[in-house]
Amino acid sequence: MPQQSSASTLHPHPQLDASAPYFEGRTTHGFRRLSDFAGHWLVFFAHPADFTPVCASELVTFSRNIADFTALDCRLLGLSLDSVYSHLAWCESIREHFGVAVEFPIMEDVSRDISRRYGMLHWRGGTESDVRALFIIDPRGTLRAMLYYPVTTGRSVAEVLRLLQALQTADRLHAVTPEGWKPGDAAVEPPPQTVAAAEARRSLTYGCVDWYYYTRPAVSS
Repeated sequence: MPQQSSASTLHPHPQLDASAPYFEGRTTHGFRRLSDFAGHWLVFFAHPADFTPVCASELVTFSRNIADFTALDCRLLGLSLDSVYSHLAWCESIREHFGVAVEFPIMEDVSRDISRRYGMLHWRGGTESDVRALFIIDPRGTLRAMLYYPVTTGRSVAEVLRLLQALQTADRLHAVTPEGWKPGDAAVEPPPQTVAAAEARRSLTYGCVDWYYYTRPAVSS
């Protein structure tokens, strides 16, 4: 539809390995801005609406695993188009009915400005609303990963945690992580960039499957 096309061209799209778009606003823990998280990893995630079952299940599971994220020097920040007053009421409902305290802030985005900056607004049924989007931002403020899920499907908090661990491991080892990598598994060396480097790789006796695929033993952090 022309309205969708013209609207989408006005919305910026965040880029991997570029500076994360700026944000600031009211949250359930007071005013927050992107710079407040400098020096730490940040999982910044949007949910389509408060008081919805899939979103509630995600908040409950993030809350139950907050110690695992904290151990990785990672903060959590939620967001939706609902007001901070709606967030506060929802957190109280979760505490009362699920027995879980939501200890991380949830930001309001009534103006939709933050959602537009992060490309979270998608058209559904002729209206524009937030999707189930998640962003991992590193301590330097660089956007390192993006996940988009449909409204019907909840995200896996365990997978978000694994992704965070994989990013941190890749940075620490200057390596890459293969499919299904988890802590303790071997990482993989980036492929060689010259003929000489490729030939040198072939002579290695440990972990060399082929010149472009060389595993590195797991190294504890």
